[in-house]
Amino acid sequence: MPQSLSLVIVHLVFSTKDRLPRFEAPLRPHLHAYLAEVARNAGCEAYRVGGVADHVHLAIRLFRTLTIADLVETLKTSSSKWLKTQSAALSDFAWQRGYGCFFVAPADLMAVTTYIDNQEEHYRTRTFQDEFRAFLNKYGVTYDEAYVWD
Repeated sequence: MPQSLSLVIVHLVFSTKDRLPRFEAPLRPHLHAYLAEVARNAGCEAYRVGGVADHVHLAIRLFRTLTIADLVETLKTSSSKWLKTQSAALSDFAWQRGYGCFFVAPADLMAVTTYIDNQEEHYRTRTFQDEFRAFLNKYGVTYDEAYVWD
């Protein structure tokens, strides 16, 4: 085959260090736009970026030669540096070390983007930890509770 083709859509989730609520409502759209731009600059298609005060969700089509780990490192490093320039209160900002990455079937993309769009509503009734555990269980990811949070 003369060309390499792929369609890998992922749902990325990562939190602030210690899940501290660092993102005030006015900052969130700017952070989400910044993360989408970083993803696009890495050759990915950012279908949706959203989140609340302590974490973000991204629905992204992965560029065919880019690893998930490299993309997450780029997203976190770049956005962390950018966040530190946005406010003195964020001068010590850090993301959690880990992340969640879940495959999204193309037929399920609309459901995932809708879920990301409705983050504020979800967090009226559940915590980030509860949501993340639910994702891990839904996708059959084995985990040790002692190592999931930092």
